[in-house]
Amino acid sequence: MARLILLTGATGYVGGRLLRVLEERGERIRCLSRRPEVLEHRVGPTTEVVKGDVARSETIAPALAGVDTVYYLVHSMSSSRPFDEADREAAHSFGAAAREAGVRKIVYLGGLGHGRDLSSHLRSRQEVGAILRGSGVPTVELRASIVIGSGSASFEMIRALVEKLPVMITPRWVRVEAQPIAIEDVVAYLVAALDHETDAGELYEIGGADRVTYLELMREYARRRGLRRLMIPVPVLSPRLSSLWLWLFTPVYAGVGRKLVDSLRNETVVRDPGALTVFPVEPRTAAAAIERALANEDHEMAETRFSDEALADRSSFGGVRVGSRLVDARAATVRHPPPVAFTPIRRIGGETGWYRAAFLWRVRGLLDVLAGGPGLRRGRRDPNALRVGDALDFWRVEAFEPDRLLRLRAEMRVPGRAWLQFEVEPCADETSRVTQTAIFEPVGLFGLVYWYCLWPFHHFIFGGMLRNLTLAMDAAAARRASV
Repeated sequence: MARLILLTGATGYVGGRLLRVLEERGERIRCLSRRPEVLEHRVGPTTEVVKGDVARSETIAPALAGVDTVYYLVHSMSSSRPFDEADREAAHSFGAAAREAGVRKIVYLGGLGHGRDLSSHLRSRQEVGAILRGSGVPTVELRASIVIGSGSASFEMIRALVEKLPVMITPRWVRVEAQPIAIEDVVAYLVAALDHETDAGELYEIGGADRVTYLELMREYARRRGLRRLMIPVPVLSPRLSSLWLWLFTPVYAGVGRKLVDSLRNETVVRDPGALTVFPVEPRTAAAAIERALANEDHEMAETRFSDEALADRSSFGGVRVGSRLVDARAATVRHPPPVAFTPIRRIGGETGWYRAAFLWRVRGLLDVLAGGPGLRRGRRDPNALRVGDALDFWRVEAFEPDRLLRLRAEMRVPGRAWLQFEVEPCADETSRVTQTAIFEPVGLFGLVYWYCLWPFHHFIFGGMLRNLTLAMDAAAARRASV
């Protein structure tokens, strides 16, 4: 029988990419997730998803039963408790449980950095690696610099800054050297570690083919996008001020941004190139990594994001940045199976309307017509049926999966790109979780102003839309019951 792999962090940025590659290789995979229902629709038919949390020792042992190799790709940057304490306790518990279960190998992805003056984040990542290597289970620890790829925190931060700001104030940390590595190369190292035989704890530093600074990365991005940007250096900008600045203009949450900025003061370069002789990986240059990320950016919504794990446990969030996009999302659990819950979603728009503030939707349609857009005049092709490519008022159906997903791309006049998405996921006892997400990718400062001017109305419009959709689901269920 093929070996069984336990993957933790599969809803995260790196874990989600690794999951897809392992499935393509035909590996037997078991994913450990705090919210299995979030992950189940992303995995292949042969991948098992079990509920558990590395921070809860009682859930670890069942997940480890029969496991040959574990990928440990979790950390607690967005935890409500001190993240280093949470990571330390989880690593001790997981290492002991893996040893007890007879796990043959642990593969862990940590962070590069040297010296005693490491940021608390990097210090914690390296402490977790030391704990796992000392657990008694042979462990391969890979320490990486910043990861470049569409959807990664580092790339999205660079992309947002360069796209939005023609003039940038650059603090000292943008001139610290790093050795950025493409997400494809990180995954290649992780897969190679799966086949690497070891009976002890091993540590390898991995990075791209060259050393660069954040400033050089921003200039390279601007060059490839044909943008002219003026960058003005300043001698001092505290991590707190930098994180707030990043929060205003980039995908990074202020709390997470503070930890990231604090880490950026540390040089993250490979000092021991031994990984190149052990693993069959030829890392890309930083320029090639950026080129690859730009080529993949139009597929972002189908790919993993650095923020997926942080958002996975939220039933409602507004004004959050996800990659270069701004998101306002809400979720509700309804006592109906997906076919019933999806019925009013399938009928949205046209004569049915948008389930909230019909007058405001008409005003928006009129303004769009005056601006040269389609407005609400197009209606919809069929009152009940949808297919990809259909016009739907001033939207276009971009993705449609019956009883599960509807994603609409805006064709009204807006300073950016916008989507409205509905997802229905089955839960226990014939219930469903309905998630409604408004997504906006602003262009320039005007795009940001547009979003934040409308944000106060989102709770009224989108919150009311979700409530009325749930009432429509109740009515659809009642009609079915009476037939």
